[in-house]
Amino acid sequence: MPYAISAPEGPDDEDTDALLPASLLAFLPCRTPLGWIEAALENPELLLIDHAQCEKKAASTAMSLMYRYVDRPLLLTKMSQLAREELLHFEQVVGLMEKRGIVYRHIKASRYAERLRQQVRDEDPERLVDILLIGALIEARSCERFARLIPYLEPELAKFYRTLVKSEGRHYEDYLMLAERYTNEPLEPRLAVLRAVEQELIETPDSSFRFHSGLPVSRREQRASVRVG
Repeated sequence: MPYAISAPEGPDDEDTDALLPASLLAFLPCRTPLGWIEAALENPELLLIDHAQCEKKAASTAMSLMYRYVDRPLLLTKMSQLAREELLHFEQVVGLMEKRGIVYRHIKASRYAERLRQQVRDEDPERLVDILLIGALIEARSCERFARLIPYLEPELAKFYRTLVKSEGRHYEDYLMLAERYTNEPLEPRLAVLRAVEQELIETPDSSFRFHSGLPVSRREQRASVRVG
């Protein structure tokens, strides 16, 4: 996956902010660190493979909600639409990989989604609200990362990611709307808890690069960690 840097030092945050809805930027607890962007450009194969896995997992999550909450027509409609879009995105990413000679293979998932899902409460309606809020956070973060990468990418991939900014932004809005619909309590206190977890995952060191990973750990730091352990 060739890429091009559009400016010697890359774009300012304000440049990529223009691609994102203001409400989405306000919803996320932090920006993607520059260190992650640098790691993404150094690992183009992993970026696309994990991106494909994320799209497939997003479709699976939507389908599981449809099976579990069959008595909520609006949720069924929104999740059906979302699952179809995510599977289309999966097909498109796999196509881009094939054009670049990248073999789709299984790679271990990042800590990001699993750590967020560990926060889900056990009983409904709280369980459903947590799943929807986490869905909103994941979609919003995906949207933000697409936007941060666009200025660095070759034209075909940059154009594709621009389309994803729009669709992932819509998915974030749908998840948040459903969370608001299915609770009688203010969302902000619970959202504050989940946003704090999300921010920690984005800003703290992460041993493996993935689409939703945190700050990359250098090989030197990894070796030092092994020696200390």
